[in-house]
Amino acid sequence: MTEHDSSKALITAPRTAEVLRQTLETEVRVALNLDGDGQAAIATGVPFLDHMLDQVARHGLIDLSIAARGDLAIDAHHTVEDVGITLGQALRKALGDKSGIVRYGHAYVPLDEALSRVVIDLSGRPGLIFQVTFTRARVGEFDVDLFQEFFQGLVNHAALTLHLDNLRGTNAHHQAETLFKAFGRALRMAVEPDPRMAGRMPSTKGQL
Repeated sequence: MTEHDSSKALITAPRTAEVLRQTLETEVRVALNLDGDGQAAIATGVPFLDHMLDQVARHGLIDLSIAARGDLAIDAHHTVEDVGITLGQALRKALGDKSGIVRYGHAYVPLDEALSRVVIDLSGRPGLIFQVTFTRARVGEFDVDLFQEFFQGLVNHAALTLHLDNLRGTNAHHQAETLFKAFGRALRMAVEPDPRMAGRMPSTKGQL
């Protein structure tokens, strides 16, 4: 039995969620399983975002399904932001009261010349520190400014504290990919059941 499998054995209720967000600009449906094995079905209409979200599922060992329709004829802003919001809502729902989890997670991930660090606290308080200077404004057709909008939406609605730092990199694709891979790995660490906590709340406040 692997360490991940033994942690799964501590879970008594499924940590899954499905959320539908509908606005005049977008329709986003997210389904996730925090105790999955990294299966992904992503179709947002924004191919580079799909590629990044696939990294989160695979490296976070989260089963993740995302389908989105948005006003892409204008630009990708509303779609990217609303995918972040809906994913954040699903994460918060799947985590429940957060008793018995590790709570904190961190990861360093390299990709060739690029290196990023991500640190997460499932604190119940939204906070984003985004220290990323991309070396160019677009990757293909994707405006890299939208990544901060994605993570801000996620943080606000998942109620977590998130520090994202790109420490080095000259290729913007690599910079982005290391951020999303590290986010997946850090999230995987933070949501894991902690056998020493055994259903207790990882906070002196008694709630998160």
